Amino acid sequence: MAIRIEHLNYVYSEGTAFEKHALNDINLELPDGQFIGVIGHTGSGKSTLIQHLNGLLKGTSGAIYYNGKNIYEEGYDLRTLRSKVGLVFQYPEHQLFEVDVFSDVCFGPKNLGLPKEEVERRAKEALRLVGLKEKHYRKSPFELSGGQKRRVAIAGILAMEPDVLVLDEPTAGLDPKGRDEILDQVALLHKEKHITVVLVSHSMEDVARYVERIIVMNKGQVMFDDTPQQVFQHYRELESVGLAAPQVTYLMHDLKEKGWNVDPQATTVEEAAESIFAALHKKA
Repeated sequence: MAIRIEHLNYVYSEGTAFEKHALNDINLELPDGQFIGVIGHTGSGKSTLIQHLNGLLKGTSGAIYYNGKNIYEEGYDLRTLRSKVGLVFQYPEHQLFEVDVFSDVCFGPKNLGLPKEEVERRAKEALRLVGLKEKHYRKSPFELSGGQKRRVAIAGILAMEPDVLVLDEPTAGLDPKGRDEILDQVALLHKEKHITVVLVSHSMEDVARYVERIIVMNKGQVMFDDTPQQVFQHYRELESVGLAAPQVTYLMHDLKEKGWNVDPQATTVEEAAESIFAALHKKA
């Protein structure tokens, strides 16, 4: 079990006039190797939650266990935790600062005190994993496209060889092509390295297409925690808290209500197309 969260609460500005309860009694388990989506409207607590996973924020009460050890215990090595639970913030390219791409990706493992050969091996492997070609290695990060910069920033985290990769809106600000390329690369990374991936996103289509489990946050609490197929069956309740299921979900439910023999649990275009073609074949 990679991460276990027990009765986690977090209060911003506790004891002041600006006090706000951001997380309320969160209980979750994030197993090794799972691809998890976290969704919720602005202010739902999703970004606050993920910043607790590697100790950037400390809960007001409750506990978080990483591989069975409470990260809030006195003397716990948070530096090691942060190398094992890598967090990629929204617009991570704003944190690029080295003279070239390769140096930027080397920065993290270099600070771990690793030998030069190991640092460079990790950097090359990380850049391979995000699909950035070698011809870009000696370029300034600022010569790259938005999607390429995002890949470099993710590679910088991967070079630390984390067991858990947490991505906060990794496609924010990218065009559709850049968005698909980043998410396809993350999916490939998950498949190849078998690491736990936590994807925070506003895009229901992205979440439905890639993840195997969805955690829905609302008012600092876990509203739903299930497979995409099960979560999106509650599309009316999601709408009531400012969220919406993928467009495919609405289409399939409409067809079902009109008497079509289709699967209303289809959540991706591919699943919907397969179900509709099967229904057409039966009608023919």
